Amino acid sequence: MGSKNCPETPRQRMISMMYLVLTALLALNVSKDILNAFVVVNDSIVETNRIFKAKVDSNYSTFEVAFGLTPEKVRENYEKAKVVREEANKLVALIETMKYEVVGIVEGLTAEEVKAMETALAAEGKSFLSEVENKDNYDKTTNYFFEGSEDGTGACKVAELKNAIVNFKKKMNELLGSFASAVTLGLDVEKEYPNMEGDGTQNWQVTNFYHTILAADVVLLNKLVLEVRNAEADVVSQLYSAVSAEDFSFDQVGAKVIAKSNYVLVGDEYEAEIFVAAYDSKQQPTIVVGSSVDSTTKQVSGDAKTIEGENGVGIYKVPAGSIGEQKYGGVIKVISKSGAEASYPFSGSYIVAAPSATVSADKMNVFYIGVDNPVTISAPGVPMEKVQPSISGGSLSGGNGKYIVRVTGGSKAVINVSANLEGGARSMGSVEFRIKPLPTPVAYVAGRNGGNYTKAELLASPYVTAVLENFDFDLRFNVASYTFVYKNAAGDLIDIPGSGYVFNQNIKNVIQGSRRGDRFWVDNIIAVGPTGNKNLGSVSIRITQ
Repeated sequence: MGSKNCPETPRQRMISMMYLVLTALLALNVSKDILNAFVVVNDSIVETNRIFKAKVDSNYSTFEVAFGLTPEKVRENYEKAKVVREEANKLVALIETMKYEVVGIVEGLTAEEVKAMETALAAEGKSFLSEVENKDNYDKTTNYFFEGSEDGTGACKVAELKNAIVNFKKKMNELLGSFASAVTLGLDVEKEYPNMEGDGTQNWQVTNFYHTILAADVVLLNKLVLEVRNAEADVVSQLYSAVSAEDFSFDQVGAKVIAKSNYVLVGDEYEAEIFVAAYDSKQQPTIVVGSSVDSTTKQVSGDAKTIEGENGVGIYKVPAGSIGEQKYGGVIKVISKSGAEASYPFSGSYIVAAPSATVSADKMNVFYIGVDNPVTISAPGVPMEKVQPSISGGSLSGGNGKYIVRVTGGSKAVINVSANLEGGARSMGSVEFRIKPLPTPVAYVAGRNGGNYTKAELLASPYVTAVLENFDFDLRFNVASYTFVYKNAAGDLIDIPGSGYVFNQNIKNVIQGSRRGDRFWVDNIIAVGPTGNKNLGSVSIRITQ
């Protein structure tokens, strides 16, 4: 639908006034004078339709001329305009068919005979409606429009007409796209209207076609044709205006520099587009570039050179030699519509750097065998998706800067980084990493690697654990088994087997019954980790109290 914030156009105000006149006529008793008034209104609408159709056709002709001159610029909206014409003609044909059918039913003629009669009378300059005899009949007209539905919402002619209008408006808004809010289409067939009793509302179908006389129906249908043509004209005009808005016509302009990249590697070229904002591709600007420009006097300093623009754009290329920030400035000269030369200053800068890559192991500066080694890889000034790393001495997986390295052996691995830049792949450097096996964990009892303990300390924390000391990886070795060794009262060494990392109840009982000076050993500690089983040796325990 057209935006309700859009003001009505003069044509739409005229159509609204016609509708008010028609509504007033419908409210009066149907006399000969009233019927003649319908004839007058209808003749006026028919003449308006004729004039308006010629004006709409002229809009299409203007579009066709513009398409012939600049087809690439106009093509998209020109194709849309052709769809507008097709849809409008289809809807008008439906409305006029209904007009011929309803007149034929009342007059006892076929629709073709009614159409031929209207055409012949128009050729003679005579009024079609004045020649219709039964202009005041409303039974047959109501039956024609509402047969099969009492309120015009079921399968009937008036519902078919409303749906066709709704679909037409939907199609127009689709063709307008973002410009839909700029056009008020009219054809308000979906809103409610006050009923005759004044105590409620009724739909568009009942308001316009229920128990209305034939003369009123003919006028209403011709008025709908006028509204369709009005909407058609406004849509085509907006489509053409959207094309015209792209012309070289603006009140404020400014120089713009668009670089492919402000970060350039030694040996590559810095490339930038320099143009006037809202530029016209028909303009052929002259561009003067130096080391800097005075924005007031527009004087270019340094070793200035001239770039001839093409299709409104100039390409600035310069070898990237010296490392560091490089600055430049200049003016764009264009010819205004009056023929005068106008100059617009611009300036820019870019960084030239040597090729480099950043490869950092996220945990340590080594790769460990048998585990996932996270690595971050980037190349300054190069988008992540253009960075291509590879590895020798291992495997590499992942992407978007975050990777996982797996190594199975050897002493070193090398990550090579290249970048997919214009002109092909470019080496960005390489980084070497040492390869080491995972360190052997250290056995802990109650949080320490042996020594003096109290009974309370051991019983509060009765755990045997495997700890990777000073190791940043999130890896775990789990104690699977061990042997708890103690001396009994006879001085014999007794072994109590243990599994898991928690002391069993037998071991706890021995600790509970121990005295100061007693010694225990947790021996043959086996831990299971990502690289298999490891024997962690023994932990010596001395009870102090």
